[in-house]
Amino acid sequence: MSDSKTKQPIFLFDWGDTLMVDFPEMTGKMKEWPKVQMQPKADEVLAELSKSARLFVATGAADSAESDIRAAFDRVGLCAYLEGYFCQSNLGIGKGTPRFYQAIIKQLGVTPDQCTMVGDHFEKDIAPALEAGLKAIWLTDQRGPAEHRRRQFLKIKSLNELLH
Repeated sequence: MSDSKTKQPIFLFDWGDTLMVDFPEMTGKMKEWPKVQMQPKADEVLAELSKSARLFVATGAADSAESDIRAAFDRVGLCAYLEGYFCQSNLGIGKGTPRFYQAIIKQLGVTPDQCTMVGDHFEKDIAPALEAGLKAIWLTDQRGPAEHRRRQFLKIKSLNELLH
C-alpha cells in the first residue's frame, strides 16, 4: 500500500438505510431482491468523497458474503467508489462490537483516528465505533442516548451533508 493511501481519511459506511434503502418487506440477500435502491444522492456523495478519501462498507449483514454485498452495490452503480466490504463472513466477527471495528483497522493497517464510521443505527454503528476509537457520524434525526452525549460525534440528516 502506498504511503499516500495510508494517509488518506477512511470512511466506513453502513449498508442498509445508510447507503442503500432497506425495504422491510424484502427478505433474503439484497442482491436477489427484485428492486434495489440507493439512498438519495449516495452516488454523488461517494463520487465526491472518493476523490480524497478511501471508502468501504462495514455491514452487519450476517447472511451475505462479500461477493453478495458487492453484487447488490453493483446493481445501483456504487461499486466504482468503494474499495472493499467488511462483513461477518470475511472478518469472522459480527458488527455491533468494538472488536468488529478493531478488526477492520488491523486489516487496513491504519489507526482508529483515520477512520470515520457513518451509520444510521446508534447502538450497532456509532457506539461501538466510538468505543474502538473511530470517529463517527450518525445519520439520523433523533437525539443521541444520554450516556453518549458527552462523546464527540457528528449528526447528519442526509448523506449530502457529508460534503459540507
